[in-house]
Amino acid sequence: MTDLRTAPYAAFLLRLSLGIMFLAHAAVKLFVFTPAGTAQFFGSVGLPPSLAYLVMAAEVVGAAALIVGVWPRVVALGLTPILFGAIATVHGANGWLFTNPNGGWEYPAFWIVGLVALALVGDGVWAALPTPDFSRAVRLRTA
Repeated sequence: MTDLRTAPYAAFLLRLSLGIMFLAHAAVKLFVFTPAGTAQFFGSVGLPPSLAYLVMAAEVVGAAALIVGVWPRVVALGLTPILFGAIATVHGANGWLFTNPNGGWEYPAFWIVGLVALALVGDGVWAALPTPDFSRAVRLRTA
């Protein structure tokens, strides 16, 4: 049974932690590997180097949106392709465990599950701009 009194706080904690994780992940690309180094890495795995800049921007903007609570359910789903891409291009071939050399796909897969869980459970408390109820718009159009 879901405790409806505490579930919004659990969603908030999930939203906040996922946002912080994306912010930390982007910070590594920006300040450790540098944008140019990240672009070079993207090129080395067969991706367009310019895609690195789009991914870094999406991670920073998405992290901020999750932390502040701007359309969190939509943002959570919108960030999943980055992680699926990381699995498909880098981590998938390294096995399951993230402690494997070059990191396996365990961590990004679990991160995807967290994002989907947030999208399913809701925005949580203290969302600055809660996700609109799109189901209501669909019902109005079909009526």
